[in-house]
Amino acid sequence: MFPSSEFPGLKGFRFPRSIISYAVWAYHRLALNAADVEDLLAERGIAVSRETVRKWVNRFGRHFARCIRRDRPKPNSKWHLDEAVIVIGGVKYWLWRAIDGDGDVLDILVQSRRNARAARRFFGTLVTQYGEPRVVVTDKLRSYTKPVRALAPNADHRAHKGLNNRIENSHRPTRKREKIMGRFKSPRQAQRFLSAHDQINTLFRPRRYKLSAPSYRHARADAFAIWQDYTGKMNA
Repeated sequence: MFPSSEFPGLKGFRFPRSIISYAVWAYHRLALNAADVEDLLAERGIAVSRETVRKWVNRFGRHFARCIRRDRPKPNSKWHLDEAVIVIGGVKYWLWRAIDGDGDVLDILVQSRRNARAARRFFGTLVTQYGEPRVVVTDKLRSYTKPVRALAPNADHRAHKGLNNRIENSHRPTRKREKIMGRFKSPRQAQRFLSAHDQINTLFRPRRYKLSAPSYRHARADAFAIWQDYTGKMNA
């Protein structure tokens, strides 16, 4: 039912790594809430409260996201950038997201503004992590113009809303999770959750429509092997 392993236990935790990593995987990959994961584990004879599941997700989701981001191959040099509104406590915030030409999420950033300073902060983080892109596709928000010109002067900046449908679609999983969670409780919580959620889904969603059934099963097996390897590297 859970990955068979000889992993040592985590100091200060009653349950083994395999159960904790399974709970984190189920929460993110299957779009479940903490109560759903609690029931899923209970059916398997494991009594864990939803609050414990929530703590596991918050604590170890970042670990898996860091590992995935660290080991991912160099992204496609064509980037799509976009912003989406999220309402937290009745206040409007902006979720900045970037994906590459293959649809994999590069990074996200929750900010209170949608201006040139916010665009520079987000785009600068991307360039620091991945280097300069070849092409940058954005909507017609003028705030992108100066940051792209300053930080990636050789990039072809295409500001056209119709060219950015790929990233418009990438916001859908966020809307789905936002609804399941009953909205985000704070900007910090949204940043922490979405940073992990997008990376974990990048690993376990290998664009099935482009793969044959055997190729998809092979990609899925690889993803589980990588996940188990990261499970062994979990630290308390």
